[in-house]
Amino acid sequence: MNDIHPLQDSNRREFLKNTSLATLMAVMGGVELRAADAPASATPLTKIPPPPSVNFGVIGLNEWGREILHQLSLMSYAPVVAICDTYEHAFRKAAEEAPKAKQYKDYKELLADPNVQAVIIATPTGTHKEIVLAALAANKHVYCEAPLANTMDDAKVIAKAAKAATKVVFQPGLQERSHPQRHFLIPFIRGGALGKDVMARAQWHKHGGWRRESPNEERSTQLNWRLHQKTSTGLIGEEGIHEVDATAWFLKNRPVAVTGFSAMRLWGEDGRDVPDTIQAVYEFPHSVNFVFDATLCASFDAAYEMYYGTDSTIMVRDSKAWQFKEAGSPLQGWEVYSRKDMFYKESGIQIVANGSHQSALTAGATADAYPNTPLWYALDAFTRNVSLVGGAVKDFTDLYGDNGSAKDLADSLAALKTYPAATWQDGLDATVMAIVGNEATIKKQKIAFEKDWFEI
Repeated sequence: MNDIHPLQDSNRREFLKNTSLATLMAVMGGVELRAADAPASATPLTKIPPPPSVNFGVIGLNEWGREILHQLSLMSYAPVVAICDTYEHAFRKAAEEAPKAKQYKDYKELLADPNVQAVIIATPTGTHKEIVLAALAANKHVYCEAPLANTMDDAKVIAKAAKAATKVVFQPGLQERSHPQRHFLIPFIRGGALGKDVMARAQWHKHGGWRRESPNEERSTQLNWRLHQKTSTGLIGEEGIHEVDATAWFLKNRPVAVTGFSAMRLWGEDGRDVPDTIQAVYEFPHSVNFVFDATLCASFDAAYEMYYGTDSTIMVRDSKAWQFKEAGSPLQGWEVYSRKDMFYKESGIQIVANGSHQSALTAGATADAYPNTPLWYALDAFTRNVSLVGGAVKDFTDLYGDNGSAKDLADSLAALKTYPAATWQDGLDATVMAIVGNEATIKKQKIAFEKDWFEI
């Protein structure tokens, strides 16, 4: 019996018909521009109609792979029909989230499964290239966790293959690129509310050794690939890549250089050679620096981002954001209607949908406007784009058959109104920034970025 959920024309057309401009703006966190005392009327995120179903295969059933399975289980339109891992005991826990999925120990067998339409690659960073290339060759839509690879050469090979695979969707796992909060914040970061950019800072603090325990020595080696420079991109690549990417995205620039520092403060006696504490200073154009620090030795203050300007500063933490105005800075009017929280001696203005720059904070507005995780939003965008692109390719093929040119197909796909998601270029850029940043911290030196590192 064929388990494929087909991208039926009627379902696809109904989905497109019901997806209005207001709904598309809602998924991006946008609301109407309106006077501060006007009633808010954003379309709730939960009202977006589900797309036609996409059958998933998940490759890599470690802790993060199981979290991916959990998030997919929350989507009625994203059934997991196949799972894969080289470690047999990994299937037991994974089966709790995907009980009906076929189990494969070889990813090539999963890719040969005709029921699998899209694959998610959650394996160690250094294994991505081989699997991505095979998946694209098998005409599968691909979601690849970030960073793309642990070397720039491999990252470029992946990016080149993704660019050439015009009939399928390739999405790097830069989750914040799909988060509606980030799209809601862009007008604040870029629109002058900060005044003149001064600097940016982010941190990731979590006490814990990063080590995963297993009674099986071979499995223990597989689980702890992040602890060794040969296979890991370090704290910047495996954790900080999202903050580095977000900063470059908001500033609309690539860094020109990075200077790194590192130390082994607590976890250096277990055979690892990846530092447990790092700092990196990324130099952006116009003398704007971004400082990122991360440690496995202390958890105080966890993780957040700060964007400093001459008129105000914005703090982003989890799915919330606050603006801190400088004394004497110009008022935009909406501030008086917004909720405020105290941070030591500072008053932070909540930046939330229905309650800030675009509209007044009404009784119905909430700072918890984004009920799902960043991973959920990324997977949701991927699923919807797979439905849109897959349907468009089918329509084009049905209409033109073998007579349709590659350029005509590319033009047709370019006209699609897809959902916000990271592109292969975003993935390459973020991977290069992370790899070079990690190298700078290991060597404790300054490295200048070269333009061709970001090109294929």
